[in-house]
Order: sequence, then C-alpha cells, then structure tokens
Amino acid sequence: MTDRNSVQRRKLLAGGAAATLASLTSGLASSAWAAGSDKPEKEEVKIGFIPLTDCASVVMAAELGFDKKYGIKIIPSKEASWAGVRDKLVNGELDMSHVLYGLIYGVQLGIGGPKKDMAVLMALNNNGQAITLSKKLADAGAVDGPSLAKVMASNPREYTFAGTFPTGTHAMWMHYWLAAAGINPVSGAKLITVPPPQMVANMRVGNMDGFCVGEPWNHRAIMDGVGITANTTQDIWKDHPEKVLGTTLEFVKKYPNTARAVVMAILEASRWIDAGLQNKLKMAETVAQKSYINTGVDAINQRILGRYQNGLGKTWDDPNHMKFFNDGAVNFPYLSDGMWFLTQHKRWGLLKSHPDYLAVAKQVNQVGIYTEAAKALGISVPKDPMRTSKLMDGIVWDGKDPAKYADSFKIKGA
Repeated sequence: MTDRNSVQRRKLLAGGAAATLASLTSGLASSAWAAGSDKPEKEEVKIGFIPLTDCASVVMAAELGFDKKYGIKIIPSKEASWAGVRDKLVNGELDMSHVLYGLIYGVQLGIGGPKKDMAVLMALNNNGQAITLSKKLADAGAVDGPSLAKVMASNPREYTFAGTFPTGTHAMWMHYWLAAAGINPVSGAKLITVPPPQMVANMRVGNMDGFCVGEPWNHRAIMDGVGITANTTQDIWKDHPEKVLGTTLEFVKKYPNTARAVVMAILEASRWIDAGLQNKLKMAETVAQKSYINTGVDAINQRILGRYQNGLGKTWDDPNHMKFFNDGAVNFPYLSDGMWFLTQHKRWGLLKSHPDYLAVAKQVNQVGIYTEAAKALGISVPKDPMRTSKLMDGIVWDGKDPAKYADSFKIKGA
C-alpha cells in the first residue's frame, strides 16, 4: 500500500468509519473501484448539464480524466432547458444531471412535474447567480430592489420577470428578492420561465423587465448593453446552495458504487477548479467552448474570480463569488438547504400544505454516499447536517422549525 493510501486509511479509521469505509482504502491513488465488490455497476454515466458556468465541475471531471480514476466514464450531455432535464432524469434518458436544487425537490413532491423519488448526491456550487434588470428600467431609475419598487409604484403596468424553472433556485431567488423590496411576486408582478441561454435574447427584444439566472448570462447582458446587475444572489444569501448533482433514488439503489464513484470524480474536479487562478482560467476556456456554454471566455472569466461590474460604472471585487469546493464546504448536501427550498415552495403556494420537511430532506439528500466519498478523499465533512444562515432581510434560517419559518413571512403567495 502506498504512503498516500496509508494516510487515507488512518483518516478513515480516525473518523470512526472503519466498518463502512475500510474497503474504500484499496487502490484509491489510481483506480478506485476498478475491481471487486466496490466496482461501479454502471461504467458509462450520462450526466446532463445546462450551459452555465456552474456546470464546470461535471465538465472538468470528464475533460481532466478524474472519472477514469474511479472506473467510470462521464459523458456530459448538453440540454436545452431545465424542463428537459427533469423529463430525462425521470424517464432514465439521463443517469444524473447538473440540476437546480429546487427542481429535484419539486419532482420529489410532484410539483413542477411528475412525482418521482429523487436524490441529491452532492452540491456543485455556492453563489454566483445574479438578478439582472433591463437597461430601460435602469434608465428609469430602477437599479436595485428598493428603487425598482419605487419605479413600479410610480409607473403602474404589468412587470414581467423571468426565472429558469418554477420550483428552481432562480425562481426562488427572484421571489425572495422582490418580496424583500416589498413587491409581491405573485400578485404584484408576472413571473415567466425562460431557459438560461435564452435570457439575454429575450431581454433584448423586451420580453421581460428582469431575470434571475446563473452566469455567464448576467455578465453577457451587460456586455451586450441590454441589462444591469441589480443584485448578486450571494447578496441575498451568502454561500447559498445552488446547483446539485441530481439523480433518481432508483438509480442510487441500483448503482450505489457508480453513484459514489461519480461523486469522487466530481469532488476532485471541484477541488481542482478552486485550487488557483490558472485552474479557473483553464476551466473558463474549456467550458466556453461551443460544445459546452458556447460563449466568449471574457463572459466567464471575470466573475469566477470575483471581479464584478454592474453595467452602470460600478466595479468591485466580491470574495463571495462562485465557489465549487472551498475546502469541501460547498459540496456537503446539508439537509437544511433542501428544506429551505420546500419552505419557499410552501410560502409561494406551490405546496398547499406543509410537508414533513426533515423526512423529505433525509430521503432526498444522500448524506451517507457523499460522506463515504469525501472521507475517502480526505475531505472534511460537517458534524451537523443542518446549517444556519441569515438572508438579506435579516431573517435567520436554521432548519429547526421549517413550518413556522415558512408561515412567518409577511409577503407570500395564495
């Protein structure tokens, strides 16, 4: 056994995980799970992605060959919309996907699509989305939430805002942001769904007043002169959960070794991306290609380094930019993160009654598989699957009383 494997073995034993993880210490440095009972049951894994910067860890796991280390081949599959991703996950055309956190929970409970038991294997990124307002609105004085509320009050008409999927992260950030500014997103505005790569084109022709989407499309709107950045999503919730590696619970039960191997490969890619400037720039060059995001590198490489501009002359360096690893803090599938999306689904009327928030999160978030993979790589795992965060309106979310939290907001849906 190599020195590296000896160190990993000691870490596993020190973590009290010897019983469940002893078999994982064999051959980790080269080709884990290439043989024996831990061999991946399915060696080719088709993983969907939408053209967004935060698909990068899935892409780089395949591009850099991290998948081969664990006896699998990741086949990235470019998808056109989140609804398409949902359908292909449910019917098995995709094995897994880079996917919106709230989409997985919506399918789990049968909102925003067919009901099916789903699984979150790991979180892929924190932060790095934004809310863009049209240049026309900005010229009228709407450059952030409070000023948008004033413009809307002084010039009554139907205001249209776009998210990327009804139960998804962007829809929930947009809802939360509007409500924090005193605007009811259900009764006081119209919300539509637009696939991420189509956001800028739709704003250019006047189909919406604002949108929430992942990068690079907010920065692209600035580059194209059609929009301004009103807020980043890390301003709404610092280190918020965003995309996840999602699949069906059926897949996890049928192919547990494959699921674990994919998590390890993507964890390695995540760690590689966040390891330094050159890696981030290499990632930007790779994902900008036509087969992935299909945009100029300059639309990607500024904001992944935290270099922001709002399109109105303001520039700043944001330490809370998009993170893919952050010493492992990004990737743990916190139960409270999944539960938060359910509270917002209930707040906005997508869920008519309170679910068993914790039970749903425990079923969906595959904490056990993630923990095995992370510990085998020497990546620290939080002791508590719940975390505490304060959002932009000062309200603290800790997951302890989700029903009370969901009902506590003054502005909510029907």
